[in-house]
Amino acid sequence: MKGKNFLTLFDYSSDEIQKLIDRSIELKVKMKNEEQYKPLDGKSMAMIFQKRSTRTRVSTETGITYLGGHALFLGSDDIQLGKNESLKDTAIVLSRFNSIILARVFAHSDVLTLGTEGTVPVINALSDKYHPLQTLADFMAIKERFGKLEGITLAWVGDGNNVLHSIMAAGPKVGMNIRIATPKAYRPLDDVIEMSRKEAEKNGTELFITSDPLEAVKGANVIVTDTWISMGQDDEKEQRLKEFKGYQVTMEMGKHASDDWVFMHCLPRKPYEVDDEVFYSDRSIVFDEAENRMYTVMAVALELLGK
Repeated sequence: MKGKNFLTLFDYSSDEIQKLIDRSIELKVKMKNEEQYKPLDGKSMAMIFQKRSTRTRVSTETGITYLGGHALFLGSDDIQLGKNESLKDTAIVLSRFNSIILARVFAHSDVLTLGTEGTVPVINALSDKYHPLQTLADFMAIKERFGKLEGITLAWVGDGNNVLHSIMAAGPKVGMNIRIATPKAYRPLDDVIEMSRKEAEKNGTELFITSDPLEAVKGANVIVTDTWISMGQDDEKEQRLKEFKGYQVTMEMGKHASDDWVFMHCLPRKPYEVDDEVFYSDRSIVFDEAENRMYTVMAVALELLGK
């Protein structure tokens, strides 16, 4: 993986995804044991943030520091990104200063440009189309809970957004069945569905899409949802709340899932997406997946830098 960009999990093989998850687990053990491990001494990461962030920024800055590197936060008011300087020129200049670039952007085309024009590895920390770091953290939490990924059935109940797209990219590759419920107007993108179906057929797994949440969670080991109203969609709030009626994850919904089902949400969460009874229950592993964001970005940075 040395020298590659990390823009979408469609670009990564099953073995590479499994390796990233396993390395994340290894790093978690090292950090919990307070082992000194500084393979990024002398390395720096430029972190471009067009959007505000809690988990992504804190996990990355902390994780890179633990590894001996330096992570430099660059907010939308800190650099010329796309304003007085082109993305191309920004990518070229940052590549001269830094060992690796991480970018949390609005348009996926922006991170693609950074990846094409930069001369160091670029990590997609979220775009409007994909959120691959989140999926690694999610799958790491699932593997910690169930001891495996292959054969696990994951049900998505909510918006067909960037987080779901990344789950659809990686799930079939690691042997997971993916069952999706979204309102008809909020389905995942057609090109993502097509690519995911091909991966599911190749790997002998299920990709099932419906508008009925109870149908989607049948037999599921994992129920996942996310925000129904993303940044920049505030003007759609009333319409979205109406469209997503019946999609709130509750214990009643969980009765249709497998007896061992767990709940996941990438945060921040609103009560209308999942009620408190589920969110704060023993079935919830939301804070495990949040913690895992640090170890997965550490693993990705190490692998891309060949460390």
